Amino acid sequence: MMELLIGHSPDPDDAFMFYALKKGLIKVPFTVREFLVDIETLNKLAVHCRIDITAVSTHAMAYIGSKYYILRVGASMGFKYGPVIVSNTAKPELVAVPGTYTTATLMVRLAMPNVKTVEIPFDRIMDAVKAGVVDAGALIHEGQITYERYGLKKVIDLGEWWYEETKLPTPLGLDVVRASLGIDMAKAVKEALLESIRYAMSHREEALTHAMKFSRGLNMSDTDRFVRMYVNDYTMDMGVDGEKAIRVLLEMGRESGLLPEVQLLFI
Repeated sequence: MMELLIGHSPDPDDAFMFYALKKGLIKVPFTVREFLVDIETLNKLAVHCRIDITAVSTHAMAYIGSKYYILRVGASMGFKYGPVIVSNTAKPELVAVPGTYTTATLMVRLAMPNVKTVEIPFDRIMDAVKAGVVDAGALIHEGQITYERYGLKKVIDLGEWWYEETKLPTPLGLDVVRASLGIDMAKAVKEALLESIRYAMSHREEALTHAMKFSRGLNMSDTDRFVRMYVNDYTMDMGVDGEKAIRVLLEMGRESGLLPEVQLLFI
């Protein structure tokens, strides 16, 4: 049986989705080896085609579109919500972003084309804003629901901005399979991930208890809230709107001169 290397970020939503697959609670035609690391590192590894199955930012697809199949399951999409820009000033000039290939970075550059950006690890951005070393920061992961506790104020929710622009869901993250594995294996991975998500949904408390290990200080209620934000109907099947959102985001990036043209492979 083939062994596949699976990469995902150590975050509650990914941990929730991959729980049954990781623990061997569902039958799959392959074995798995797990690699946990932040999403920007996963993006960079995918650019070099080093992981068989991985979570990536939608932004990264502009650079890996021919190398990976996009699974129609497992997507992290919001609806009228997404990364939050927080600031202590009304007109920020320097904005911290969480990595070159993150979707938050692309959205900042589309929504706020006149600001300058600096890359800071996602888990240090709130500290950077509070310390005044940047004027504002783009928050991903749990920072989206905890920033007010740190005395920070929202300037813009990029998911709200995106909805006003497109009336589409916010296409933040995707699960992809290395195209060289072949379409049959990609389909098998897609079915396995769907079963893993279904298991987590039907054994919610069990899967949430596992996800809590990756919650970076969130309590169970906040962990559940965050998981519900990004493990939703679009995760089960991104549908026509989800696929359109991905294409529109990448096309907006291309038209703005930020991204190359890319051909996408959906499965």
